[in-house]
Amino acid sequence: MQVNKSLAVALGSLAVLGAAIGWRVMGQSGDASDTELVTEDGVPLLDRLEADARANPDDAVKWQELAFALFSAGEFDRAAQAYETATQIDAGSPTLWAALGEARVMASQTDPMPAAAVTAFEKALALDAGEPRARYFLAVRKDLSKDHAGAISDWLALLADTPPGAPWETNLVRTIQQVGAINQIEVESRIAEAAGTRDLLPAEAMAAGAQAQRGPSQQQMAAAAALSPSQQQEMAEGMVARLAARLENEPDDVNGWIMLMRSYQQLGQTGEARRSRDRAISANPQAKQQISEAAKALEIR
Repeated sequence: MQVNKSLAVALGSLAVLGAAIGWRVMGQSGDASDTELVTEDGVPLLDRLEADARANPDDAVKWQELAFALFSAGEFDRAAQAYETATQIDAGSPTLWAALGEARVMASQTDPMPAAAVTAFEKALALDAGEPRARYFLAVRKDLSKDHAGAISDWLALLADTPPGAPWETNLVRTIQQVGAINQIEVESRIAEAAGTRDLLPAEAMAAGAQAQRGPSQQQMAAAAALSPSQQQEMAEGMVARLAARLENEPDDVNGWIMLMRSYQQLGQTGEARRSRDRAISANPQAKQQISEAAKALEIR
């Protein structure tokens, strides 16, 4: 299939930005090692995760964990199937729908933006208009259709809403710059304007998160700093998924819920942050004021 230079960059952006938001490119170094991971008792990790998911057919988190692992291992068709199951169980999760769309893109051998993926991204945005992964890919869709100016505008809007320092921030800027250069569209002043509209989370929000749960150790921080942006994001999403899974079994952990809210907010997943707030209150009505105040400090509305 012939593609013009701008379209090729847009697809290349999937390798750059997409990895930072959650997906990794086929053939990227290090992917194969994921399939070799084993549990402490010697069982291949993917086998264990699949067994856990099938043993808990109504647990969306189990299917999400399996899908994430399959995706990381480059098994995109199977990942898409697992995400489909997760969305059937939890149809109100914008993150699951966005991840499903991403897996469908990667699983497609001919169409760079299959209709089924677009449907999933649109569903994610219907649930949460700010879902970053869906916004990015639908902007790519515009670029693929030669609406380069529209794609750049959408990416700039995403940049304006991206938490400062997010792992995908640098790659998003690079995407805008590259597509702008190829199509002779001025972007530097617009990038500066978009980045300048953002505010860091207020100090009280950070304090609320810090009080919610003990943070990472100095060793963990040092290890994270040595990772690439995409690896940092993958580590963050994995930690958040594990925290969400734990709270399914320990719903009375109010501080854990507040940590989950903060984590989703910092990942730009505001819809999931709101869902976590509501689920926390439902599970802990006696702590409604504490949870509501933490959500307000985190600017979760």
